[in-house]
Amino acid sequence: MGDIKTNRRAEAGRPYPLGATFDGAGTNFALFSAHAERVELCLFDDKQNEVERITLPEYTDEVWHGYLDGVHPGQIYGYRVHGPFRPEEGHRFNPNKLLIDPYAKSLIGSIEWNEAHFAYDLHAADKDLTFDERDSAPFTPKCEVADTAFDWTRDTKPDIPWDKTVFYETHVRGYTMLHPAVPEGLRGTFDGLAQKEVIDHIKALGVTSVELLPVHAFLDDQHLEGKGLKNFWGYNTIGFFAPMGRYAGDPSKSGRAKLASFKHMVRALHNAGLEVILDVVYNHTAEGNELGPTLSFKGIDNLSYYRTLPDNHRYYINDTGTGNTVNISHPRVLQMVMDSLRYWVEEMHVDGFRFDLGTILGRETYGFDARSGFFDAIGQDPVLRKVKLVGEPWDIGPGGYQVGGFPPGWAEWNDKYRDNVRDYWKAGAGHLGDFAARVTGSGDIYDRQGRRPWAGVNFVTAHDGFTLHDVVTYNEKHNEANGEDGKDGHSDNRSYNYGVEGETDDEGIVATRERQKRNFLATLLFSHGTPMILAGDEFGRTQGGNNNGYCQDSEISWVHWDLNENNEKLLAFTKRLTALRAERPILRRASFRDGMEVTWLNPGGGEQTPEQWGDGNADCIGLKLKTEGDEVILIFNAHDGAVPFTLPERDGGAEWSALIDTAAPEDEPRGLAGGQAFDVAGRSLLLLE
Repeated sequence: MGDIKTNRRAEAGRPYPLGATFDGAGTNFALFSAHAERVELCLFDDKQNEVERITLPEYTDEVWHGYLDGVHPGQIYGYRVHGPFRPEEGHRFNPNKLLIDPYAKSLIGSIEWNEAHFAYDLHAADKDLTFDERDSAPFTPKCEVADTAFDWTRDTKPDIPWDKTVFYETHVRGYTMLHPAVPEGLRGTFDGLAQKEVIDHIKALGVTSVELLPVHAFLDDQHLEGKGLKNFWGYNTIGFFAPMGRYAGDPSKSGRAKLASFKHMVRALHNAGLEVILDVVYNHTAEGNELGPTLSFKGIDNLSYYRTLPDNHRYYINDTGTGNTVNISHPRVLQMVMDSLRYWVEEMHVDGFRFDLGTILGRETYGFDARSGFFDAIGQDPVLRKVKLVGEPWDIGPGGYQVGGFPPGWAEWNDKYRDNVRDYWKAGAGHLGDFAARVTGSGDIYDRQGRRPWAGVNFVTAHDGFTLHDVVTYNEKHNEANGEDGKDGHSDNRSYNYGVEGETDDEGIVATRERQKRNFLATLLFSHGTPMILAGDEFGRTQGGNNNGYCQDSEISWVHWDLNENNEKLLAFTKRLTALRAERPILRRASFRDGMEVTWLNPGGGEQTPEQWGDGNADCIGLKLKTEGDEVILIFNAHDGAVPFTLPERDGGAEWSALIDTAAPEDEPRGLAGGQAFDVAGRSLLLLE
């Protein structure tokens, strides 16, 4: 132990709040562990050398706690937790491993992968049943007592109504790494995203809510570092209260300055009328399965924090596909998740959350339950029930696909929308019925229990999969740069290259691809439900056919801002679409019970018949929407050639006006007479009023 002091005694302190709490004179430390036998608080100097170990003196309601006078914000700390090492019983205590406080609001340093991070001997035959005595502290991120003070007086939350919401999914680092208006030292950071030129682009695009890929502290996987890669997306959380350090810029920043970087970004977006939505990962942690490292939860109370096999607690239930599953059924673990969510709303001022593998959060021991403890806790919480809640409604466990299964008050990612819309514009024939359901708000899924059309978050693309440009440019994924021999990523992309795999100078193919991009964006923004645009799709960003950029902290995943003529035209077109959606409530239906008349039209001008719905060769259809104050027609022609279409006649012989025509996006609106056939160009969408 060298010069580490062990003779200081802590005062009793309090078992609440959990974490490290400064009161102006000293700091209270509180750590939940139901099965620990002793907890040591480890203090470090500013060079991250361990200088003192102090046993927390009290144990109340399964919380170890103590108070240290004179310990102020900036103090670096961690824990060593003593208890049984009996993996077969689910206990993996090892005080040789420095542990991150689950409630730490700031982390110092990054992980330096070392065999000492594992509580067992990696070279032993029995692997995780052995006990390793090496000290992991020199290689492990440390916690920092944080000062969270910030002046929010100039901040006003936008509070965008659901029916007016348009999500914009992006990545803090990837969005600004190549942005010419962002100073190099700020690129890839919260401060970079807060730059005026960046926010001006987002605001002008017409979206309302910026959805950020994970910003909670996460780790770069050891196997990725071995390949010279990084965990770019961030779905590898190790701290649910601390923001990711590298997004705060200068690593020497204090905890208060790191938190302030995030808060400045939120305030800048709010001042532009934009909401901030966080993609959060409460379903698993970076500690993996029984062969994974011991970094925090596993060494604090493995049996409480994780779901283990009921007949052999050595092994983990792996409904996430990542090695472990967080045990939300445990009251203290549920409390941690709820405390984390409230912290990000109340202290960090975010406006909502998208829950990665959200089905996990509704799992009890018997399976998924829309009235699980987590959903019930959220539903009655006076803070959280008022923010936007979006679930990714699937995991890989039994009964894991739960699209439409979340409770009232929640929105859900609707992958049926993505698949059905891609199918229609790729092939048309045979997909009319599913396509029609998705465009009109997926009432077959969400019209129950008073849920609204906004409950379905519609998307054609997301961070996981092809970008919009790549959907119309590649038949196959091209993930060789990921170092997995192209075996990673989805193979079912429902994409089409229109004759050439990848980029081409063929003007005809390029024109078709550009039109299809317009078709996808117009369908997305004129469909009922909540649209989500993937950042860069508004001007045709590509990842070169890589559909799994999770490990690509590189120009593959970064947004490129050097736009060509086609990029500029697509951007202008996207702005027209969002403006029309904002202006016309008929395009963003707020309720399934609003009296709106929904009529599907066949190309002959009549109402679609059951026989026509069953026509496997049909690939052109019209949709008439009518409310007391508005009436529009949408025509979707997925056929590769022109289709004659007869519009309904209007009173007094008035004409229909074509506001949008994806085949002629720059043309002025033109009049079309009812009762007469006109040619709808191949692979095109029209909006008529």
